Amino acid sequence: MQMTSEDLIEVTEFTWPKGYDADSTHSGLKPDQDDMGWIYSEEPADAAGVYTTNQFQAAPTKLTKQTINLAHKLQAVVMNAGNANSCNGPQGETDAIMMQKMAADRLQIDPHMVGIASTGVIGEPLPMAKIKAGISQLKLTKNVGVTKAILTTDTHPKTITVKCLIGGKVVTTTGFCKGSGMIHPNMATMLGFVTTDAAIAGNDLQQLLSATVDETFNQITVDGDTSTNDMVVVMANGAAGNDPLKETDSDYPTFVVAFKKVLTHLAQEIAGDGEGASKLVEVNVTGVYDHLEGQQVAKAIVGSNLVKAMIFGEDGNWGRIMQAIGQTTAHVDLDGVSIAINDLQLVKNSLGTGIDDADVSKTLNQPKVTIDVDLNAGQASGTAWGCDLTYKYVQINASYRS
Repeated sequence: MQMTSEDLIEVTEFTWPKGYDADSTHSGLKPDQDDMGWIYSEEPADAAGVYTTNQFQAAPTKLTKQTINLAHKLQAVVMNAGNANSCNGPQGETDAIMMQKMAADRLQIDPHMVGIASTGVIGEPLPMAKIKAGISQLKLTKNVGVTKAILTTDTHPKTITVKCLIGGKVVTTTGFCKGSGMIHPNMATMLGFVTTDAAIAGNDLQQLLSATVDETFNQITVDGDTSTNDMVVVMANGAAGNDPLKETDSDYPTFVVAFKKVLTHLAQEIAGDGEGASKLVEVNVTGVYDHLEGQQVAKAIVGSNLVKAMIFGEDGNWGRIMQAIGQTTAHVDLDGVSIAINDLQLVKNSLGTGIDDADVSKTLNQPKVTIDVDLNAGQASGTAWGCDLTYKYVQINASYRS
């Protein structure tokens, strides 16, 4: 493979990095499709995670956090859809531990090397007979079915593979996730799994993950709700053969770019696949006092139900964007704000430009809508992603259990 250290190649066909196996199966948690799966590293991997900040953090999420925090090591993650094992009290915690042990016994590894993840309906006991049956059917293959097995209301799997050159070795980083509703993170509202064959210490990986999440998954919103089960887990097994990456290494920035590319792609995939969504929305805010304010304003705009409904209705009511900006505490030049949608200038110096409503409606009919805002209050910027708010969102969530 001919690459320079600055090259990044996005592989359209999903492939696992070196040293990983995976599988999926139908356990009966969902009526007629795979609903359980796992990923497994042939060697213990350095690991990192980020987790939901919802106060009712589900038993699987808490257990995985405790497991990773022991030594920042994992060798496997087993996961299920169809049942969240959340708000089930002490029995839910017992079932989570049992699920971890079942997977460890099946793989013949220590339970403290197994993370678990669950998604689905909250408040229903985890049917352990089905969990046991599912785990007993999982094998060590290169199957990619696990990327579908974790889905709930998602319309498609969300995957990406990126390769880069580190120390003369080709390093592969792969990510997949689920996320469609309950998307308004203060972490990363989703189940997300990143595997890489790079060598990097767990503590360094944790630092990189936490920083990158703030710029990616924490900058998406679909509906303003944060779920109880959400996590992103990263495993790095070193099978590529590079020397362990350090922040001072010349190749470290290359890996950071590749890693961020994976997380950014997955974040955008979640935003664009929001429940009932018909449009991906990107908000770019410039002229901001500092980066934090830029991130806050961008997310306030993309998260506004009024803005989301405006975009769905293809109505150029730019006042809704102005009110979203004004609700924040960011520095703003009140007489100097500019707003454009898909490069159509709607506002200049905080006044409407008189652009034809038909032109705005036409551009809002596109599958991706980009809103560019200049606050004229500094040199920093921020970006966030979301989607429109449609009738179908209500339809999906009015009958989620059925």
